[in-house]
Amino acid sequence: MAEIDAWMAAINSVLWHNSVLLVILGTGLLFTIWSGFCQYRALTHGVAVLRGRYDDPNDPGAISHFQALSAALSATVGLGNIGGVALAISLGGPGAVFWMWVVGFVGMALKLTEVTLSMLYRNTDDPDKPRGGPMWVISQSLAARGENWGRVGKAIGVVFCLTLLVSTITSGNMFQAWNVGELTESYFGIPSVASGIVLAVLVGMVIIGGIKRIGAVAGRLVPIMITLYLLASVYVLAINFAEIPNLLTLIVRSAFSTADATGAFIGGTAGYAFLFGMKRALFSNEVGQGTSPIAHAAARTDEPVREGVVAGLEPFIDTLVVCTLTALVILSTGIWNRDAAFSLDEPPISLQTEAGWQFSETPLPERQANVWPDQANVFMIVEADHNPQADAPLHRVEGTVSTAGSQPSIAWQPYTGDTQPVADGKVYETLVGATLTARAFDTVTPGLGKWLITLASWLFAFSTMISWSYYGEQGMVFLAGEKAVVPYKVVYCLLAVVATAGLLQTDTQLDNLTGIGTGVMLFANLPIMWLLGSTAMRAYKDYIRRLDDGQIGPGHKPPTLEELISGRDSSAASREKQQS
Repeated sequence: MAEIDAWMAAINSVLWHNSVLLVILGTGLLFTIWSGFCQYRALTHGVAVLRGRYDDPNDPGAISHFQALSAALSATVGLGNIGGVALAISLGGPGAVFWMWVVGFVGMALKLTEVTLSMLYRNTDDPDKPRGGPMWVISQSLAARGENWGRVGKAIGVVFCLTLLVSTITSGNMFQAWNVGELTESYFGIPSVASGIVLAVLVGMVIIGGIKRIGAVAGRLVPIMITLYLLASVYVLAINFAEIPNLLTLIVRSAFSTADATGAFIGGTAGYAFLFGMKRALFSNEVGQGTSPIAHAAARTDEPVREGVVAGLEPFIDTLVVCTLTALVILSTGIWNRDAAFSLDEPPISLQTEAGWQFSETPLPERQANVWPDQANVFMIVEADHNPQADAPLHRVEGTVSTAGSQPSIAWQPYTGDTQPVADGKVYETLVGATLTARAFDTVTPGLGKWLITLASWLFAFSTMISWSYYGEQGMVFLAGEKAVVPYKVVYCLLAVVATAGLLQTDTQLDNLTGIGTGVMLFANLPIMWLLGSTAMRAYKDYIRRLDDGQIGPGHKPPTLEELISGRDSSAASREKQQS
């Protein structure tokens, strides 16, 4: 496992080099300025479109604007908002939140651009099964330039689909199932693999019905789960309201300076705050990956830009609202820099071995012997070589509790460094991803995190997995045609079980795995946006001009909330249109 971890870390170091992050940030700023700050249009006109006033059942597409956004949000508002934010803070410190905000803002322009392109080049030969996404954008745009260019476009589309499948397997499926399994086992003692099996069955029951069933489920599920989570977050923040001004100051200050080590947090530099904040925000809102355009391409509309404007709301809801509330809950409760769970009777001593500096197996203090379950994950902080992430000579050494023998003990993983590590004897509970967020809620009202985050995690993971299954399905259709859909769906569901079978155990492993999935898609999709971004901007400016001149207006009164959620709003619009 150590060799696999090192291999994944090496890949991530290339995919997530600071220069790559700066390129993404620069691309977002470019489209923000080029579009004249389209974020404003997303928050105004996008809301009006989302309300259903522009829906027309005669337009090509399979689902309404509301259902398309719900399907895309069901993929983005997932465990990245619960577990991903916790990972960003635990690894990068409070400053990571600032860079998540930056990604959320410029991401609105990136999302609008990539979805507009997808709508411009989508395939609507079958109106009930529209096909869209970067693979169609590049293949069709280059095919228009000649046969040879068409082959190049097809090849680039294949590369994108391969990266799409990697991200589907890791970020959209395994990350979700793993977090749910860990959280459920932590609180209820149910084996993680059992959660994986249940998720696989539930997801399979939905994805059999295709995008229409996914849109219908997402349209009902997403508003409920977001509202539930936001209400609980506001409750926690109301109790800790006095801490919020100081936390906002801490976030901004830590984004540009070193955050000192406190408790379980080993410290974090401004560079690592930037790295983990950008990475987790991009994982959460999927900006630049080219996944959301696949869902939005199914929307009913004859105005490509209109759906792009609606899509601009995604990063706002996902990152600037949901992720921010999660971050403030974690920071305001202090769970990210918590005190040690207990201290050992004697600090363990390390000896140099072929595997590295190895701490001897450590007996649990008698008072802790019956507290910790078998195979519980813990860690201690040791002083050794300089750690560039912490800007201090501090490192985490992971351990596993064993209660199988007569004397409960902790087996430690080796430390691989030049300097002999020195431990202080303090032991911390390993809280990874969603589990850390759950404990934050528990510190305010015992049991709140246990039930709320468990429920939210199941809902978020389920909704994310059904939408990501559709993304991967469209990639398979592009690569191998409709015949590959059923085998793909079977494998997709089985991977949820594989992810919960104990292969991943720490937040670093989890970060490396999902980082690869997200990173490869960015490398495939960003060049497409650079090549065709001017096409999207011309279409956007033309649409806004017609909107401002009054050439485009709502075709009917907004549907009722029930019609909007159910997808029957377009039928109501059609009746009204016919009567007039």
